[in-house]
Amino acid sequence: MPDWPLDLGLVLGPLRRGAGDPTFRADADGSVWRASLTPVGPGTLRVSAHGGEVRGEAWGPGSAWLLERLPELLGAADDPDAFVPRHRLVAVAQHRRPGLRLTRTGLVLESLIPSVLEQKVTTDEAYRAWRLLVRKFGSPAPGPVGGRMWVMPAPRAWALIPSWEWHRAGVDDKRASTILRAVRVAARLEQAVSMSAEDARARLEVVPGVGPWTSAETVQRSHGAADAVTVGDLHLPGIVGWALAGDRDADDAVMLSLLEPYAGQRHRAARLILLSGRTPARRAPKMPRGDIGKL
Repeated sequence: MPDWPLDLGLVLGPLRRGAGDPTFRADADGSVWRASLTPVGPGTLRVSAHGGEVRGEAWGPGSAWLLERLPELLGAADDPDAFVPRHRLVAVAQHRRPGLRLTRTGLVLESLIPSVLEQKVTTDEAYRAWRLLVRKFGSPAPGPVGGRMWVMPAPRAWALIPSWEWHRAGVDDKRASTILRAVRVAARLEQAVSMSAEDARARLEVVPGVGPWTSAETVQRSHGAADAVTVGDLHLPGIVGWALAGDRDADDAVMLSLLEPYAGQRHRAARLILLSGRTPARRAPKMPRGDIGKL
């Protein structure tokens, strides 16, 4: 058992792209399943925590790779002790969520591609696209999952998806083109996992169509990047502004100013603010499809 409070749902939840994500499953007993395309092939991982014991089981060519990196997936590389709350709300959220650790998957494309799909659309649209594309062009996950889970397509499979299939999944040409450019340099992008989060973001943003929003969302998962705060998001500045200053109209500049006391830990601070549940009441109709701007 790790020597910290372990909350599997809290740690691994950011890796799930919607309730129907074919690469992620959470069982009623609290165990979590993930299907991943590792550097040595597809693999399925099941993690459970019961009675003071964490158990990892894996299947497929990537099984050994997944088990070797299980501690980092559960937050072993994270250092929450480096975080010092500067606001009462954040301190209370940290106290109530002692199991918060930042996961590190060690995989870049599996976070980059769904993040690209989330650009400038609602999360529902993005989750639908991810679900349809992975099921149609990915491969059945190895192990005892009986066709209920899928491994995302390999770079070449992404590259061969016909244009009409992208449109069928609701993905516009711009996002599809960004993904196609990324998979052409997949090996170079995966190498970024050995870099610092800042250098990895710089490498990702060389790909046209990948901007600060997308690179932050990627390294938060691939690197467990504690300082990679998401800018360019429709909702986050207002949530942070409301929680820390009562300013529901805060923009990115105001958000970054409010998070400045957490330099080096700004993403963790934002996670805790979101977990606090202190969000401004909605005062306008839900954003229509296709109107969310982020890159």
